[in-house]
Amino acid sequence: MNAMSAREARFDSEDDRLEPARLVSQRYFNVLRLLLVGVFLVLGKTLNLGQDAPMLYSITVFANLVLILAFGFPGMVERMGRERAITIQLICDMVMFGVVMWSSGGFDNSLALVIVAYLAAGGLVMEGRMTLFSAALASTILLADTLWREFFRTPHDDISRVGMACLSFFMVAMIARMLARRVHENATLALARGEALGRQEAINKKIIEDMQDGVVVVSSDGRVLRANPRASELLGSQLMGNMLLADVDGSLMMQGNAADFGDVVQRFGPGGRMLRYRRVQAEPQLQSDDVEGDSLIYLRDFEEVQQEVQQVKLAALGRLTASMAHEIRNPLNAIRQSADLLAEDLDASQLHQRLLRIVRDNTQRIDRLIREVLSLGRFTHRLGEPLQLKPFIDNLLAELTLEDEKERKVYEASIDEQRCMIFDRLHLHQILSNLLTNARRYCSGKPGSVRLFTEAGVRFTRLHIVDDGEGISGSDRERVFEPFFTRAAKGTGLGLYIARELAEANGGSLQYAGNMPGAHFVLSGLYELEAGQEETKDKDA
Repeated sequence: MNAMSAREARFDSEDDRLEPARLVSQRYFNVLRLLLVGVFLVLGKTLNLGQDAPMLYSITVFANLVLILAFGFPGMVERMGRERAITIQLICDMVMFGVVMWSSGGFDNSLALVIVAYLAAGGLVMEGRMTLFSAALASTILLADTLWREFFRTPHDDISRVGMACLSFFMVAMIARMLARRVHENATLALARGEALGRQEAINKKIIEDMQDGVVVVSSDGRVLRANPRASELLGSQLMGNMLLADVDGSLMMQGNAADFGDVVQRFGPGGRMLRYRRVQAEPQLQSDDVEGDSLIYLRDFEEVQQEVQQVKLAALGRLTASMAHEIRNPLNAIRQSADLLAEDLDASQLHQRLLRIVRDNTQRIDRLIREVLSLGRFTHRLGEPLQLKPFIDNLLAELTLEDEKERKVYEASIDEQRCMIFDRLHLHQILSNLLTNARRYCSGKPGSVRLFTEAGVRFTRLHIVDDGEGISGSDRERVFEPFFTRAAKGTGLGLYIARELAEANGGSLQYAGNMPGAHFVLSGLYELEAGQEETKDKDA
């Protein structure tokens, strides 16, 4: 029962969608009827029609004209119902044909041809059995007129012609019915395919709009036919329909055949972003040597490509460090244990104890560094402790210079004694060690070559590290924090990347601030904890 209801509902919906096409066909059919009635009224006497009963002829044809005009008013068919209106019009037309035939002396070949044309046209409008009903009604009228004349008037000369005419009525009606059914099926199929194509086009439009790559459809003369929002975002300019793409960037319409272009990486558009450019022929099967049709331009943010490459590198690093961690930690533990044994056997001289302490501290930091590298890219926010920067940096500089006065003068530290930074102690040590080691490597080595000074913010303390070296070249500034990027022969390229990740894990940041004239880095950290962080720290304590 439910299946039957669903099928009927589907048919009803199809009929509703096909109704506009049917109304158009019916409108043309009414025009044909109006022309026939006009011929009967205007050219009736010329064609020798209605001579036996001119009054009845005129009244019948005029009444049918009024009926045709009445059904031509908007809403008339909708109020009566389409099937009922067609039935009434059919009966009235057949009555008119019968009166015209009877008042014109009976059967005539020319009038039979008119009825055949009427049935052929009506078969495209009528549905189902109505087409055969119209043929049967026309045959009945023709046979009734013939029989009446056979018994009450002059007998018809050739009864076989009447039979052939009736047979032609049914043949034309059946052919028209089959054609109407085929037209209905084709219209239904076209409607279904049109709806499917519309849905597919809507899906494709949604997919193109949500693509991470920019897509631009360009005509052969370089005008934008369509573009998704991502393309406008990447180019830094709103792409409108029918605008010249060369107005945005002349290099977007490169000379030559679109099929010859591979991937091109360069800066495009007013935004100046580094993009990967690819242009292909939209319809390669229609392409010729002389005429180039529409083409598709694909744009992709090259920085995203580089980030994907970095992720691959980080994944390779994770596999490498996981396999090496055990081998590194074993000799590291042996070094730490040896230092402990030496501390027990050696004299308690201050120099020996200091050197052993440096060995133990650095082995601990190496072990911590291994753990941080293993969790590279998975640093979580950590609650540090308020660290007074001046004593912390003084101790760090003493460690780096081994209390060499000449080496110590290379560093000029102007640290406010009241400034502190909330940081994990080992994290801050690792960050500053990396920055100061790099600064010392590239500075001139003169006294004050590496300067450290603080800057107070609202809730942040900023620590500046500046050297007097050559600085970082313009081509390397954007890659300075990129993992595995280094100009040093023995460098790994992970130092600055890990330093920035550690700074962000502690709620701070590490930024490159340009050349002054050497490299200038700024480490920012919280000056005081937020309320929620203070409560969490108290609970942990």
